[in-house]
Amino acid sequence: MKDELMGKRMNRDDLSKKLIHFTKGEESEAANTLQRILFEGKLRGGSGFIKGGFKCVCFTESPIGKISQILSGSLSSNFSYAPFGIMVDKLWLFKQGGRPVFYQSEQEYELLHNDQKYRHKRYEPDNGIDFTWEREWRIKTDELPLDPNQTTVIVPSRKWEENWIEKHMGHIRFAVQSLGDLGAQYVEQCQWHFIVLEDLGL
Repeated sequence: MKDELMGKRMNRDDLSKKLIHFTKGEESEAANTLQRILFEGKLRGGSGFIKGGFKCVCFTESPIGKISQILSGSLSSNFSYAPFGIMVDKLWLFKQGGRPVFYQSEQEYELLHNDQKYRHKRYEPDNGIDFTWEREWRIKTDELPLDPNQTTVIVPSRKWEENWIEKHMGHIRFAVQSLGDLGAQYVEQCQWHFIVLEDLGL
């Protein structure tokens, strides 16, 4: 009975305990955006393509092994996601207030409670509007501080990871020399964990 109430856990390659926020644009633009995110330690909310103008940070529920399909799907939809991103634990984001979107028609938007309207995502397959492949989650916020213990940085290659660490070491040395104990805290906050897509064959 307990399994029936809570839902049985299943091993499936289309499910994940993680959520991914991709940066957008050409490679240099997407890389610069990711660098800014890491230096600031937070994701900024945006209102693009969100009905009602709500500021949200958006993620995909797709597993890491399906990233190549997400990236290729974005090209055909003119969204141009790049192979740079931030991956967080799904339960962690849920506790912050993150939720999956509602895929529905425009007419159904007004049926939502005002507190839930930020979760609306237009879905009208008969009109060629179908973004369900994104498997989107949103959290309504101006900015989302990142917990390094719950965060993994996604980069396309080892070369990019090495270049970022080399650049970042200069900031770390300056922080330690100039700020003492505060600098040590800065170093602690900036020790991100990386996943390199080329190591996964993606």
